[in-house]
Amino acid sequence: MALEEEKSNLFFGKVGGLIFVVIGFLLAASGYRYGAAGYMIAGVVFIAIGIMLLMGKVLRRNQHK
Repeated sequence: MALEEEKSNLFFGKVGGLIFVVIGFLLAASGYRYGAAGYMIAGVVFIAIGIMLLMGKVLRRNQHK
């Protein structure tokens, strides 16, 4: 059974990943609307970081010991 500290760490990692994804979508949409390539690239990078954080948390949780 996971300790309370591990549970909270997993929770904050998931929330952090979701925040990165949301900010990434907002940046990418803003960049697309105003034709700013820098914002679009930054948005895609933020989305990629958020997805990697979420995948890492899920994979670590589902690892067999």
